[in-house]
Amino acid sequence: MMSDFTVASLAARRRVPAVVNEPIRSHAPGTPERASLKQRLASMAGEHVDIPVIVNGKEYRTGDTAPVVMPHDHAHVLGTWHKATPELVQEAIAATAAARDEWSRWAWEDRAAVFLRAAELLSTTWRDTLNAATMLGQSKTAFQSEIDAACELIDFFRFNCAYVEDLYGEQPLSEKGVWNQTDYRPLEGFVYAVSPFNFTAIGGNLSGAPALVGNTVIWKPAQTAMLSGYYVMKLLEAAGLPPGVINFVPGDPVPISDALLSHADLGGVHFTGSTTVFNSMWKTIGSRMGAYRSYPRIVGETGGKDFIMAHASADVDALAVAIVRGAFEYQGQKCSACSRVYIPQSLWAGVRDRMVAMMADIGMGDVRDFRNFMGAVIDEKSFTKIGGYLDEARATGTIISGGTASKDVGYFVAPTLVQVEDPGARLLCEEIFGPFVTAYVYPDDQYVETMKVVDRTSPYALTGAIFADDRHAVRLAHTHLRNAAGNFYINDKCTGAVVGQQPFGGARGSGTNDKAGSKLNLLRWVSARSIKETFSPPKDYRYPFMGEE
Repeated sequence: MMSDFTVASLAARRRVPAVVNEPIRSHAPGTPERASLKQRLASMAGEHVDIPVIVNGKEYRTGDTAPVVMPHDHAHVLGTWHKATPELVQEAIAATAAARDEWSRWAWEDRAAVFLRAAELLSTTWRDTLNAATMLGQSKTAFQSEIDAACELIDFFRFNCAYVEDLYGEQPLSEKGVWNQTDYRPLEGFVYAVSPFNFTAIGGNLSGAPALVGNTVIWKPAQTAMLSGYYVMKLLEAAGLPPGVINFVPGDPVPISDALLSHADLGGVHFTGSTTVFNSMWKTIGSRMGAYRSYPRIVGETGGKDFIMAHASADVDALAVAIVRGAFEYQGQKCSACSRVYIPQSLWAGVRDRMVAMMADIGMGDVRDFRNFMGAVIDEKSFTKIGGYLDEARATGTIISGGTASKDVGYFVAPTLVQVEDPGARLLCEEIFGPFVTAYVYPDDQYVETMKVVDRTSPYALTGAIFADDRHAVRLAHTHLRNAAGNFYINDKCTGAVVGQQPFGGARGSGTNDKAGSKLNLLRWVSARSIKETFSPPKDYRYPFMGEE
């Protein structure tokens, strides 16, 4: 009988369906998808969802609850979510151990079939539900939700299956009489997945990518993205995910992390969130290394202070649009959002005036009104933090446009453009995570010098863009900004990475750069075993060189 790893290796010769990026639906007036989404938004807005902890396929309602509200209408409660108890966290650990034995032995194509089915369900019957949950619970517009909760998550599931097929097919050379193989084992122990509020797709990928290659997972979703996270979990269950493979454990992050990061069976951490939290988790793991069965894999995508650098040859119209879209889509709550721009003096007036005109035209309000370009920031904590930076702007810079905020109905912050004179200003260095962009205007002849400033100003290195029609200027940017961004764009905004096209991740204070949406990420969740089988082993210990002279 063939061992399981041999079956997996042979199965790698099979092929998943050809993958292409999921088409983005426009939701334009008169389209059927617009009417369908509007209908689902109306029905979900009238529901009250009771969101449980899900461990080993069972739902637990602890009674220790918190509300799910609309950020753009914070008096409107969409549901209630239950917080995991310490006992349920321990049950989740036990569930991962129990499920791992069978799940890790499934042929890879059986595991892939679950995620391919989830992608198909999301592409069809589940699409409106995930989009509406993301819009209502996270205040995303129809377009921002479509590219996230639908298209990107579908792409993660489908492309990851193709990457797994490719990965398992990578086998070593074999000489005559020998068969060499690589067994791509899952990690020993569970993976702790910690997802943020700002992308529904990230929660599905942080938990799904390790599971696809045979790991079992404990997923702690963000408290402010509980509605969409719950529906992602239910989608995976509907697609046939076995109990215990992914355990949905919402709750207070501190006791949950303390319990999981101290456990001997911690196999890895798959994290997206703040640099501060990730650094703390890494420090905790480092201080406990003697307690683990093996070295945990630590994968994180964290903060950003993302830039657009313009050369004097840049197209002013394209540059202004890229800044407005890159800075203000989804209220600037993207780790890739444009937060600082460097504009040559000769272009500044034209860029500024075009931006101000667009910003004056931007609609902000309830995302169920499809005329709005922006919704609200995620919660009062974020609103207050951004307000502090608005105060800083009034004190140290010039507010060109925006600068206002109100939380009477929702947590609304107007799109804001600030100009500063100091290239080392705090507003150019710190991550704000709101609809706030800071401009520094530099002399045209200081292009290279300014790029050096861009490179050293912030501790982050996630995304960045260069705008220039002069090819020599582009080549200079490649050199001087090579390490300033893990995702680098030429004549385009610094947001909008697409799975399979621009694998996403940055270095420095922005994370481990393990590139979500690529085979590189999946490599982190397997532990390779090299196997050598000799068909005719030697029967004499002596070597030919030992013969008589």
